[in-house]
Amino acid sequence: MTEEDKELELLKAKRLLEMQKNLSQKQKIDELKANPKPAMSVSPREIVIKQLGYRGLEVLENAEAQFPVETRMVIEKLAELIKSGEVTEIIDGGKLLTLFRSIGVRVKVQTTIKVEKDGKLVSWSDKLKDKTDAGNLDNPTENP
Repeated sequence: MTEEDKELELLKAKRLLEMQKNLSQKQKIDELKANPKPAMSVSPREIVIKQLGYRGLEVLENAEAQFPVETRMVIEKLAELIKSGEVTEIIDGGKLLTLFRSIGVRVKVQTTIKVEKDGKLVSWSDKLKDKTDAGNLDNPTENP
């Protein structure tokens, strides 16, 4: 055998080895596609939480504390809708609260009304207290 024949045989052997390696990798990939391992199971609650926006988690936690059974059912159905792609938008607290109320679940959420006083935001109740206190000073009751 000449030197060129030996080199040609070496190249053929390398190429054959390469092709076998590619074929075995392709078979492994096909097996994984045919028999997918169960992916890390994500709970329905986690799916819903990923879709929540501003104050959504707060509303969800209040609903879970006040109506655990009903909320679990809503979470499961909402997770199904998110998985199927029917719900793609971010669900903020107001939308979630509206959803609960539309099915008759009256979730109570602590809210505060703030008003501006002297350039600062104060709660409405504090503003009313200040007015009543000031009103008492302006019109003191007469003691006999």
